[in-house]
Amino acid sequence: MLGSVPILVSLKEKIGGKIQSTQATLVSGGLMVLFLFAGKEFLNILGVDIKSFAVAGSIVIFILGLEMVLGIEFFKPDNNARTGSVIPIAFPIIAGSGTLTTIMSLKANYDDINILIAILINCIVIYIVLKSLKWIEMFLGPSGLVVVRKFFGVILLAIAVKIFAGNVHGIFK
Repeated sequence: MLGSVPILVSLKEKIGGKIQSTQATLVSGGLMVLFLFAGKEFLNILGVDIKSFAVAGSIVIFILGLEMVLGIEFFKPDNNARTGSVIPIAFPIIAGSGTLTTIMSLKANYDDINILIAILINCIVIYIVLKSLKWIEMFLGPSGLVVVRKFFGVILLAIAVKIFAGNVHGIFK
């Protein structure tokens, strides 16, 4: 979540300067709980397998990484904090394909209650980070934000490539 701060700061500017922290936290937490209990079934209803879902998510993450590194704008400003707090902040930034796929995978090894507790803790951290964005932005300053944005943009690109490479072979059968 802390690695997403530069993305969140740049998206905050695109959606009118304010992120609806509570809404983004509740939507992302709701998606995580939904995927814990019905993720595989939900994707099956849509005719999408987990690998295809992960590849699609990796493409979105890759585009966000390109925006951060190159300064090119792919996602156009929405200027509506309510919708912008849901897409792309709650999904796919916070509760993206990697998070949702991981939650579904954890079911094989852990009890649902343990995963629910982890989701709750994660939501608390998400809320605190979203509420602290203005302070974090002031602490880093304009130069610090540029450096962190470029650095984490490269990290996002690497994560996107890893997710893509780890799942793309499974979709071409």
